[in-house]
Amino acid sequence: MKFSFQFSNLLGSVYRRGNLAFTPDGGCVISPVGNRITVFDLKNNKSETLPIESSRNITHIATSPDGYTLILVNEEGEALLCSLISRSVLHRFHFHGPVHSVKFSPDGKKFAVAKGDKVLLYSAPCKQMNFNPFRLLRTLYGAYDDNVCIDWSSDSRVLCVGSKDMSTRVYGAIRFKNLIIYTVGGHSDSIVGAFFEKDSMNLYTIAANGIVNYWECNTGLDGLESYRKENQKDAEDVDEEQSTETQKRRRQEEEDDRVKNKIIYKKGHRCNLKLSRDKGTSQMAAKLTSVAFHKLTNLLVTGFEDGCFFIHEMPVANLIHSLSISDQLVGAVEFNKTGDWIAMGCCGLGQLLVWEWQSETYILKQQGHFNNMTCLQYSPDGQFIATGGDDAKVKVWNVMSGSCFVTFSEHTAGITGVTFNQQGQVVLSSSLDGTVRAFDLNRYRNFRTFTSPQAAQFSCLTVDPSGEIVCAGTVDSFEIYVWSMKTGRLLDVLSGHEAPISDLSFSPSRALLASGSWDKTVKLWDIFENKGARETLTLNADVLALAFRPDGGQLAVATLNASITFWDSQSAVQTGSIEGRHDLGYFRKLEDKITAKKSAAGQAFNTICYSADGKAILAAGRSKNVCIYSVEDQILMKKFEISCNKSFDGMEEFLDKRQMTEWGNIELIDDEEEDGTRKSISLPGVLRGDMSSRHWKAEVRVCCIRFSPTGRAWAATSTEGLLVYSLDHSLTFDPFELEVDITPDKIRHTLKEKDYSAALMLSFRLNEHPIIQEVLEQIPLNDVLIICQNLHSTYVDKLLFFISGQIEQSAHIQYYLTWLEHLLVSHGPALKQRSASIMATLRSIQKATKIKYDDIGKICEHNEFTMQYLLKQSHLKRKRAEENSKSKGSSDNDENDEGMESESEDDSGVTDSSNIFVSKWSDDDSDS
Repeated sequence: MKFSFQFSNLLGSVYRRGNLAFTPDGGCVISPVGNRITVFDLKNNKSETLPIESSRNITHIATSPDGYTLILVNEEGEALLCSLISRSVLHRFHFHGPVHSVKFSPDGKKFAVAKGDKVLLYSAPCKQMNFNPFRLLRTLYGAYDDNVCIDWSSDSRVLCVGSKDMSTRVYGAIRFKNLIIYTVGGHSDSIVGAFFEKDSMNLYTIAANGIVNYWECNTGLDGLESYRKENQKDAEDVDEEQSTETQKRRRQEEEDDRVKNKIIYKKGHRCNLKLSRDKGTSQMAAKLTSVAFHKLTNLLVTGFEDGCFFIHEMPVANLIHSLSISDQLVGAVEFNKTGDWIAMGCCGLGQLLVWEWQSETYILKQQGHFNNMTCLQYSPDGQFIATGGDDAKVKVWNVMSGSCFVTFSEHTAGITGVTFNQQGQVVLSSSLDGTVRAFDLNRYRNFRTFTSPQAAQFSCLTVDPSGEIVCAGTVDSFEIYVWSMKTGRLLDVLSGHEAPISDLSFSPSRALLASGSWDKTVKLWDIFENKGARETLTLNADVLALAFRPDGGQLAVATLNASITFWDSQSAVQTGSIEGRHDLGYFRKLEDKITAKKSAAGQAFNTICYSADGKAILAAGRSKNVCIYSVEDQILMKKFEISCNKSFDGMEEFLDKRQMTEWGNIELIDDEEEDGTRKSISLPGVLRGDMSSRHWKAEVRVCCIRFSPTGRAWAATSTEGLLVYSLDHSLTFDPFELEVDITPDKIRHTLKEKDYSAALMLSFRLNEHPIIQEVLEQIPLNDVLIICQNLHSTYVDKLLFFISGQIEQSAHIQYYLTWLEHLLVSHGPALKQRSASIMATLRSIQKATKIKYDDIGKICEHNEFTMQYLLKQSHLKRKRAEENSKSKGSSDNDENDEGMESESEDDSGVTDSSNIFVSKWSDDDSDS
């Protein structure tokens, strides 16, 4: 089995905090998700999380005008220069302090950074061959409080900066005679946004109280005079014996000219967005939290803390559009290049929207679980992932596009388990609200609800392989309830456990139910034949999770002492064990008063699952590490670190000495924040944040982990979201029986000699994807059957796996399906005998075939309905033409009838020639 899994995508979380950015073409929106960046392709309906991680949560992003580079800044001021082409980090830089805004100039040669009360002007990276990509050009001063927003003029020579001191300052990016620094005020609240008009020095300033000021400048962009030192320009003409009085007089004249030609701003139109926001009511208006301005169309979009946003046409402030998207504050708004789409982020709900304001439709509407994700399950074909969270919602995600296409919110308490039926058309979920619900993925509705006679909280859920029996374990009554999927009736109640039931699992090969409990036992139930438990397995600690091997021959049990034991499901005999306490790693929370090793004594694996081939087992728990063990050797094969985000708690093994004071850790000191609120220490044992605490860090952990049925990926629900690790994105060289003389040239030479079978086997031994595709697509269709019949079984498995990937990606669908048909017909009995070893490949083929079937089926249905409509229209036109011809023949001698005939022709909308054409066309197609 391969263990070279690489991070593939992040689902379940679409926006956390910070600003949004569009790519220069306007087709993609870039969203910060914790310490990662996700790019949403709006035209192709796909999302991709870049394999780039910052050490803390990202708060500001800025894209270059050419769309090649990206600057990310986290909450501590660490900046990452990234390439959007190679998806890699090019350079790291630290500003040594929080940053409030970053923005590139329109020409892409500079970028400005608002840090504290200063503005740092840098030369844009990758534009000049410098050793240090971040080369500081100028530092701009003048603010009395933190600068929060930056905007550039159209010619990239002037920038305006808004500050919390209720003023906006205009700076020159280069030295001008008539502009050094200009300050405009007129506001009674902190500035949220400041923008230049297109090709003008006119200025808009927007404050948090909703007041917009429009400032008119008496000087245009072409009126700015660049500064050149006179003593350098006329150095040859200046006499060395020039008197001091002459020099002073010249300096005074220069100063008088500068003051005389100095630019002046005067207040123009002033509007109050609060009035349009209140709509005449006496209710207090919400504060403005985000703003964006589109210079081509003079549109201003504003977001408020109560979830409303408004679009105004400036400078007259005509209200064009208003909408309420939630009851949480709008954290970020941004226009695309054309101004048709507006991206909005809501950090309270983790919501990302792209709104087309002209047609009033959503281009993108995604929302993750705004609370912890607790469980997940792959669909049988590996195409979808169902997740449940503490927010009482069940979401279904498309693995290919990375988007959520349906959300079920019928539950009223946290979700504890989700699963699919055998066909993958039904999602079942258990909840602490005392119900188990079944959702139909065809009609998107809750069609079945399973309940217990007495009120109970369900902690786990499973379905038998046939999909007819639904079982759920409880927390309070320690019982297992068994229902019929068809009728919804309660069939049986299994009793015997003496503590809450932690996990349930059905054997894939037979109707054997395994249940694990905190009473240190695992019970095996035969729910169809015998009453009561068939076997009872006694362990040394509480059972936290269990899983059957895909063939049903082995049962793995994870216990509270951080060990995994393996049992033979037939004889109920223990066959092995793994001690994993040290593999989980050590961590120490900020409030912990014990060492990391002492804290690790309480760690254990909370979730386990087998790989698709059953040769490895995946385990994770309250840690940042995910471990893969070999079942046969019972050793650790690889350990994955799911996050390096230090914004989470539990990431460090040792306390930072720089955070220690004479009173202890600075995180434990109860002090006042800037807004007047006080930090309160959370209660002991609280993991998800104390309700009385206003500032707390989430703890990094993994709640559930599952392998894809195709064996090519696995997913984990973590504090960050739904992490997907895949083999498909890793570039690894994995030859098969490679020899020295096997080269691409030799393979192509064999192919030219039309020895297709030998060329195909040589390409598989080299095992390079482009070579295999080149050989396979040059084989004539008539030779496919003969090659398939004479192909060795080793190459059959490899060819099946390669075809599964090509069906999903290639446009030659019929060609590869022909290969697949001949392989399955020629080697069907042999494949059936070793179906367990190639089950992952068969599931990959099923997944790829179903995706193509759905895509082509939609096109065929559209064409079918279109043809039916055209045929119907042709028959109607033919009938109308016949009626027109009859009425014309019967009214040759009547002028009034001729007038009626002309009216009928006008109503029909067709001429005589078109009637003849439609009649002939419909006659030809009448048989069809």
